[in-house]
Amino acid sequence: MVKIGLTGGIGSGKSTVAGLLAQLGAIVIDADAISRSVTAAGGAAIGPLLAAFGSAAIAADGALDRDWMRSLVFADPAAKLRLEHIVHPLVGNEIARQTVGAQAQGARCLVLDIPLLVESGHWRKKVDRILVVDCTEATQIERVVRRSGLARSAVQTIIDAQSSRRRRREAADAVIFNEGKSLHEIGDELARWGAQFGL
Repeated sequence: MVKIGLTGGIGSGKSTVAGLLAQLGAIVIDADAISRSVTAAGGAAIGPLLAAFGSAAIAADGALDRDWMRSLVFADPAAKLRLEHIVHPLVGNEIARQTVGAQAQGARCLVLDIPLLVESGHWRKKVDRILVVDCTEATQIERVVRRSGLARSAVQTIIDAQSSRRRRREAADAVIFNEGKSLHEIGDELARWGAQFGL
């Protein structure tokens, strides 16, 4: 089973590319979806988050207050580390569990959708290839503002906290430039690339 690490900056269209890879036959494991699950009401991270950050970290619905936490970790690197020490092992365990399941299904290609793959450093050893979804920073901002309603300055803060486009591209075995192309064109590009890995 070939393991592909899929990554890209916020607003790059990584989720769209993940969906196209799934259509081509890959099994996709979405680290961000797992993170949202463990920080949802009743999720495995809620108790430790409450102990580490207090009740302000938990929204009225019992889930992590993502806006509150985002503001905190951007202002306090130590808080960011505390958050990562709670959430990352839980996400890693679930990725490992789903990977075993994919192997049991006889999957030929597994895509690990990891938003902070380049930033984490350790994923390079766990995947066979890295696929980066790229677009201009201006396009990232426009897409995120349109879909989330966040202020442009807030989106810029998120972009600045992530790896640079250059660093991601340098880490990549392949780059999909997701701008000015139709879904059909991107799908064809992925099919040509993915043919090497049984897609």
